[in-house]
Amino acid sequence: MTTSSPVRAIVTGHARGLGAALAEQLLARNVAVLGLSRSRHATLAQRFPALLEEIELELADPVRVAQWLAGDALRGFVSGAQSVLLINNAGMVQPMGPIEAQDAAAIASAVSLNVATPLMLASAVAAASVNADDRRIVHISSGAARNAYAGWSIYCSTKAALDHHARAVALDANRALRICSLAPGVIDTNMQAQIRDTGSEQFPMREKFEDLKRNGLLSTPEQCATQLRDYAFSDAFGQTPVADIREIAKQA
Repeated sequence: MTTSSPVRAIVTGHARGLGAALAEQLLARNVAVLGLSRSRHATLAQRFPALLEEIELELADPVRVAQWLAGDALRGFVSGAQSVLLINNAGMVQPMGPIEAQDAAAIASAVSLNVATPLMLASAVAAASVNADDRRIVHISSGAARNAYAGWSIYCSTKAALDHHARAVALDANRALRICSLAPGVIDTNMQAQIRDTGSEQFPMREKFEDLKRNGLLSTPEQCATQLRDYAFSDAFGQTPVADIREIAKQA
């Protein structure tokens, strides 16, 4: 697909949850979106046929991601764009539990999806959009990147890797490129359902997340997507490489 939209966005995990809400809000603002996910979003495709391009891709398999990046699809999508935005949203919280209970294959999948693929996409998008006037990269991080939780050693460490990647990239002399690893707060998504379904022996803080759900303290994907979208397009984006959307909202 060739689009005339001057703003192009690449969103991973766009088929559900926060990724779907982000894709919908970008499309509604006439931003062309390339959605990368294991499945397609039929409703968005029907509503925005001229703006949405979808690629079914196993993002937890870095070999497949590398093969796709070796093709021309990404370069073709960003070609001619004035502004390019990458939102590395796809991620997984599994495996949860103490270190001796973690499956090796599950660890590899989590590290691939949460770290390898976002870093590969960031590099590829930066290279493909070198002629754009404005280039922005958003890593969807987590409070778990900045605070250690029992049972979440893989999730905490992979999200911390995104934070440190953003810090290091921000030190590079990259023309017209801004980056931020952004914690979105606690959102009512399938990931939260997985957390609540986990035994206390695997995740001792499960009760805290049950209380958040019970007391209506979880953000909706749509609410969070609005805050993320507005910040990603703001002049303030990229001034700090690691941020929390809840703190930004307080300052607004």
